[in-house]
Parts: sequence; C-alpha cells; structure tokens
Amino acid sequence: MSTAEISLRDLPGQIGPRAVALVARPIYALLRAPELVYLAVLAVMLFRPPDIPFYGLDRVALALLVAVCGLRALCWREKLWQPDPVTWPLLALTGLGFIYAVSQRYQAEIWSVFAAKWCVPLIFYHLAGRVFTTLPARRKLETFLLLVLAYLIAIAVFFLLDAKALIYPRFIVEEGIGIHVERARGPFLQAVANGVTLNLLGLVALDSFRRGRLRGTWAALLLGTLPFAILATLTRAVWLGFALSIVLTGLLTTSPRLRRASLAMITAGALGISALLSMETLGGSFSQRAEESGPVLFRAAMYEAGWQMFSEKPLFGWGEDMQAELGRRISDFHQEAYYFHNTFLEIAVQHGMLGLSLFAWMVVGLLREGRKHATPVRRDGEFLDRGWRELWPVLIFVFLLNACFVGMNYQFVNGLLFTLAGILSAQNRRPVEAA
Repeated sequence: MSTAEISLRDLPGQIGPRAVALVARPIYALLRAPELVYLAVLAVMLFRPPDIPFYGLDRVALALLVAVCGLRALCWREKLWQPDPVTWPLLALTGLGFIYAVSQRYQAEIWSVFAAKWCVPLIFYHLAGRVFTTLPARRKLETFLLLVLAYLIAIAVFFLLDAKALIYPRFIVEEGIGIHVERARGPFLQAVANGVTLNLLGLVALDSFRRGRLRGTWAALLLGTLPFAILATLTRAVWLGFALSIVLTGLLTTSPRLRRASLAMITAGALGISALLSMETLGGSFSQRAEESGPVLFRAAMYEAGWQMFSEKPLFGWGEDMQAELGRRISDFHQEAYYFHNTFLEIAVQHGMLGLSLFAWMVVGLLREGRKHATPVRRDGEFLDRGWRELWPVLIFVFLLNACFVGMNYQFVNGLLFTLAGILSAQNRRPVEAA
C-alpha cells in the first residue's frame, strides 16, 4: 500500500480533532474572559437605539452573553441563579410586563420596551456579579465607562458648538430618526437618555477621581466639560437631576477630595451657564427651553388622566386596556400614541398598587445593596470599594428623579445601573475579594 493511500485513509481522523479544536478555542477564550463579552453587549446597546431596527443585533448580543455565562457556570460548576431581595420584585415585575406584552396585538416596539425595561435589568443584575468577580475585570468595566463618558461629552460639546460634522455615527444628527434632533441626544436619539447616562457616568468619574484613577489633565477635561454636556441636552429634568446629584455627593461623601471636586463642578457649572447665556444664539436656546410651557401642559393633562384611571382601578390597574382607555380620555392633544412620561404613574395605572409595591420593594432592595457590606473588601482604592457605596444612593436618586418625568425604557441606562447593583450584591455575598 502506498504512502498516499495511507494519508488519505487517515485524513478523516486528522480533520475531526482539528475541527473540534478550531471551534473550541474561541469558545474557550470567551469563557475565560466573559467581561469582554459583557462590555461588547453594553457597547451594542449604546449604539443601537430602539428607533433603528438593525436586525435585532442587541438581542443577539444579549443571547450570546447569556449563553457564555450559562456555559461557563456549567463548566466551572458555578451557581448562575442566586436570588436575593432585589430578585423577587424584579422577577415579578418582569412577569407582569410579559403578561401585558402578550395581551397586546404584536408590535415590535412593545416587546422592545419590555426587554429594555425589565429583561435587561433582570439579566444584567444576575450576570454582572458572576462576570466582574476580580479586580482586573472591574478595572476593565471602569475603563469602559470612562471612555463612554468621554465620547458622550465630546458628542454633546460638538453639538453645542454646532460642529455636527464631527459627530459620529451620522444617524445621531439625521432628522426623521428618533426625537429631540435639536438637542444633544447622543446615540440614544433621545435627550433624556443621554442626559441620565451622562449624569450616572459623571458620578462614576467622580469616584474614579476620588481614588486617583482619574487624575491630571484627563480629570480636569472630563469633569470640567461635563456640566456643558448636561446643559446641551436642553432637558430640564436632566439639569435638575445633575445639580442635585452633585450637591448630594458633596454632602454625603466623607472624602475631602471628592467634596472639593463637587464644589469645583458646581462652580464650573454656574460659570458655564453665565457664559452660555451671554451668547446671543446659545443663550436664546437655553432661555426658550427653560420657559417652554407646551410640554408642561401636555404632561399635566397626562398626569390628570393617569390619576383618574388609577383612582378607578387602584389595586391591579387597567392591564391590557390601559393604552386604549388613555387615548379615550385625552382630547386636547392629538398624537399617534400617548405616554405618561412618568415611570411610577405608568406602573400604577398599568398594574395598580400591586405593581407600585413591587417597584418600591425593588428600590429598597437596591438601596440596601449599598449598605449591607458588613465585612470590608480586601482592597480599598479599587472600583466599587467602600467609598463607592457612599455614592450609590445618589445614583439611585438620579434614576428615580428622572423616572418622575419619563418612562425609564432605556436599555443602556437600565443595564448600567443594574450592572453596578449586581456587582454590589455579589460583593455582599462574597466580602473577601480575589485579586
């Protein structure tokens, strides 16, 4: 028998192991670095707003993250599901949201809102604590968040200076896509979502400055331009939330460095407002936005109708009939769809006191995550150390305050908040950290 015949006979046996190795190596790499998959999913959610279909890329990315974490838990024999006081109300709210979505005539928007509002928080809360278990993984998360903050600030400042040619992706400035095209709305295509994200990431940057991770020119550049980026959103709720969050940070922190930084940001913000108001074009925009009464009248009508509906069905809400009934009660304004622009009122009308009680239970659980850490972590000075827990109530406050003026259906915002909450929860169960 010739050598060629022997080689051909052994060929199937050679191809099999090589094919398995070719497939297994990238899977193993993902299992070894799940934090990179997690950050990639956050990046996809950042650049895929609900108004752009893009073939459901964010849902595919989220499914990949769940698959990687599930396979990792199976291989490493880890517990993927560890319920705690936040889990139960969040799971119940997800169930109520699912029942509502199923009861409606199929619309992609309804399922997108359901995923962003309930599924993303539930999944991220439970996966974050199992992905960011080491200090290097949390350093990557912090670096990612600071880079996102720098990008969003740059986009807002470019908008403020009318340098729209420098704004990328280009869909951010395209009319007809999303809303608030006249404001600094970022890749979210919604000014409030951009403003809330800037506020939350600004608090992360302040904590990085406290620990010395953010310093020098970069610290001055980021923290000094952040107030201008907030102003560029032209959103009063965002302005109010940012101002109060900086004041609360200065009052709650025990760090003199952070207190000085908060005072400097307040001063810079006041000087920035004075400078912008002195400019004829920009000053007019800010003044007009501050005095605009149309949105206030519309929301007042929505709040009145919502309160009446809640009063009629206070226990379990209107459920699947909510939108139809709301449309019948609003006669002075004509729109394709009506929204309460208030997360609490929306839950109250849709699910009654049952939904409100579950939401309040969840919020209390989130606040307790920042206080339950009885045993100190091994290393202070790292991301999400004990000093960070002083800022945690401020982040919750920013979220809740903005929820009074909009429906918090922003998947990146919810993913960010519940990622941090999930890590804190994991630290509470595992007080001594791996290096």
